[in-house]
Amino acid sequence: MNMPVSTISRRSFLAGTAGVLAAPVVLKSSRSAAKSDLVTLALQAYGGSYQATMEKQLLKPFTQETGINVNLVPVPDLSKVKAQLLTGNVEWDLYEGEGAQAAFGSKQGFWEKLDPSLFDLKDMSVPPKGDTVSWEMYAGGIAWDPEKYGTGKHPVDFVEFFDLKKFPGRRVMRKAPSDVMELALLADGVAPKDIYPLDLDRAFKALDRIKPSVASWVEATAQTISLLQTGEVDFSYTYPNRVKATNEPGGGKPLAFSFEQNLLFTADFAVLKGAPNKEGAMKLIAYCQRPEVQSRFQNEAGLIPVSKKAVPMLSTEVRKWQPDPRKPNHLVSDSSYWADHYEAVSRRFNEWILG
Repeated sequence: MNMPVSTISRRSFLAGTAGVLAAPVVLKSSRSAAKSDLVTLALQAYGGSYQATMEKQLLKPFTQETGINVNLVPVPDLSKVKAQLLTGNVEWDLYEGEGAQAAFGSKQGFWEKLDPSLFDLKDMSVPPKGDTVSWEMYAGGIAWDPEKYGTGKHPVDFVEFFDLKKFPGRRVMRKAPSDVMELALLADGVAPKDIYPLDLDRAFKALDRIKPSVASWVEATAQTISLLQTGEVDFSYTYPNRVKATNEPGGGKPLAFSFEQNLLFTADFAVLKGAPNKEGAMKLIAYCQRPEVQSRFQNEAGLIPVSKKAVPMLSTEVRKWQPDPRKPNHLVSDSSYWADHYEAVSRRFNEWILG
């Protein structure tokens, strides 16, 4: 039976972030778990600074506390989840991805029901949705090399990002329809309040204009930074935590990021139906919701915690890399729309890229 999917409203987003955030994550069970005191899980590798921070601030402390080991596996997708469920050969325990992906999986009945007693509901700015739960929020926007492009020489919002006459140059974008469709409509002048339901014909028409200047459609988030740092592209759609990492020791060439207009998302956890290590997956979900864990992780990762208690624990430096959710031109992704349309829009988007 499918669980209900709820929409994250701008009001709930603001309530959880006042004063202040690449792909899905999967946990895979160990087939030898019964012979060991340690249950081996696998978490998808995001790559780059985010993956390193996850290993250091989340996975290793979780293993030390619980004895549950977490291993990294290649990037999965929802089609692989569906295939495992159809064949009855479920290998993954825990899936983590954009709210749009998790909502689609919920609509399809992919996930186990979550136990609400795992969570401090009063502390959560985004409540659990029955079979999925948000654990962080993040923003997408425009980045550039400030040494190469000074003030006025780079786009700061999505209209300008699509303006090839005013800002010529090569772009890199995520191969993620739940980012790109909204971005294209905003670039075409649609107001955030009028984005949903998506006018797909208008979005693809807008994408047709920019397609010749997109040097690469990437799945690995780290490439949205590396291609910019090496000068292979001029402007990138990426995420502020990734840009923040370039301004720190060992981060390589420092980049800049615009907070003038952003897409705002949640990252959600879900446990696959029939997960071999359901209990271990639930423990990791509960661990990631704790305020002290979220603040420790986000003080290095730079995203927005869902825990209200964790927000005041963020450093001043981290808050500098947070979007101001009060800006009216930001857009909060509507997971309920994607619950019904993710598969069809993804198919059309992938066909468009190949066309």
